[in-house]
Amino acid sequence: MSDRRKFLKNLSAAGAALSAMPLLSSRSPNDVQTVEGASTIKDPLSLLKREKIQITDVRVTPLSYVPPDGRTLWSVNQYEVWKTDAALVQVYTDQGITGIAEGSPYSNPAEIKKYTDRHVTPVLKGKNPFDIDYLSSGGPGREYLARAAWAGVQNACWDIIGKVKNEPVYKLLATDCEPKNPMQIYASGGVNHKWYEDGSTQLIEEALRYKEQGYTAFKFRNGTDWSYSNMTMKRYVEVLRQLRDAVGSDFKLVLEKHNWSFEEITEQLCPVLEDLKFYWYEEPMNQWEEGSVERHLKIKEAMPSVMVSGGERFTNRFQLQQWIAEGAYDIIQSDCNFTGISENWHIARMANLYGRLQCPHNWHGGLTTIANIHFVVGCPNGHMCEINQTFNPLKEEIFKEPLTVQNGYMTLSDKPGFGVELVDDLEQKFPWVPGSYLKPNPLMKG
Repeated sequence: MSDRRKFLKNLSAAGAALSAMPLLSSRSPNDVQTVEGASTIKDPLSLLKREKIQITDVRVTPLSYVPPDGRTLWSVNQYEVWKTDAALVQVYTDQGITGIAEGSPYSNPAEIKKYTDRHVTPVLKGKNPFDIDYLSSGGPGREYLARAAWAGVQNACWDIIGKVKNEPVYKLLATDCEPKNPMQIYASGGVNHKWYEDGSTQLIEEALRYKEQGYTAFKFRNGTDWSYSNMTMKRYVEVLRQLRDAVGSDFKLVLEKHNWSFEEITEQLCPVLEDLKFYWYEEPMNQWEEGSVERHLKIKEAMPSVMVSGGERFTNRFQLQQWIAEGAYDIIQSDCNFTGISENWHIARMANLYGRLQCPHNWHGGLTTIANIHFVVGCPNGHMCEINQTFNPLKEEIFKEPLTVQNGYMTLSDKPGFGVELVDDLEQKFPWVPGSYLKPNPLMKG
């Protein structure tokens, strides 16, 4: 009940807070721009002249890549990942302009297609993509299949709007700031170190590889199942110390959560992350549980200089309001492939007024990245963008001119819309393969 009362209290004061409040204390870097008053925040679509254009069709094409040699793409916990998927969304118009994007493949591309065919396409035919905020934003909350479907369509409509206006999407979104182009990218990996092998060496070698490539930040996960390998917090802490020694003091290290208890986190892990000067700790605990906001605030108290991030599973600004206002998250990671670009635009402005950074969750392929990178480049508090480092041709081979990272930065072109074109015959090159991308690690059976 404590979380609920605080949420209602915060919500009732949100209008005043977002119009004239002083910035709350924050551990954000000094180079982040801040919006000083709501009068400077202008919704991007309200500034654009509405053009006469109609949606004629919406199609979702499920895509998959399966290594031909049967090898595993990556491993984590008790599972192996044997394929990678994408959910290509194409929105067609009567002007011959087509928008492309993706809803989160975590919701299963085949199911996204079914949902879109039944619930989205019939109601959007004949509608104007310039009305997409009213047609696709908002609910249905935690129904991730529906949100993935609607978000993919909304993002594709932004591609259309940019093409109609002959402007890149990120410039249309940056109504209250200078776009941050190029945008800093952090290497997101740490899913292939196996504790039943020499996991510490594997993790350290991976970090050093990214540092050599020009990245300045590396995020890693918990590795393979701890119980199978007799991994303990005491052993893990020593690995973290070895990792810091190997990469040096200036390289940013980021840890994503594991299923530790609140007591283990605050009493054993947080002091070490503080001592080793980790950059941030991502989603330490389940955000949906009662009292989660308070627990995150206590985790922050246990490591005063380490930021806490989260929010990738939230789908709208109302779910995030309390977390942002109270400072339970320093970095907001809401993902355009669940929220849609428009809703994430509002989340970023709320976060910026409270002095929080924006760094979207962005784990899948190129279709996922195009929306999130344009979004964060156009944010006043845009900090970095995540790019996953696992082998994935749906990241590198889907566009005629691939998105590339050089020395830890990605530069967006000034081409209209998202500025990318699909290669030919995608459906034949990456035919859909049904089933979950996860399978049990055969070593851990029984």
